[in-house]
Amino acid sequence: MNGVNKRHIFESMKKWEPDKWKHFYVGIPLGLVLQVSVNYLFSYSIPLSVFLSFIALAAISYGFELLSLLTGKGHYDIVDAVAGIAGGCIGIALAWLIVLL
Repeated sequence: MNGVNKRHIFESMKKWEPDKWKHFYVGIPLGLVLQVSVNYLFSYSIPLSVFLSFIALAAISYGFELLSLLTGKGHYDIVDAVAGIAGGCIGIALAWLIVLL
């Protein structure tokens, strides 16, 4: 990461509210399940399976936030989607760690 202070990123994550951490922790199994599912369908291409599972993860995470905005149920906060995507990326990495071991 050129020009980005990694320490600043981790310090800002420490300041997340408990609600954001829930989204983060839910994103981990979501990313894991998505990666395993997409890898089963597209096992011939690792980059394609990672890309498709990330796109699905982002669409699901932001889709729930968009749904809460449109229906008025819950509260719309883009940081919730970012936290879910961050957790999902860890889940995707865990899926590949399991596959490679």
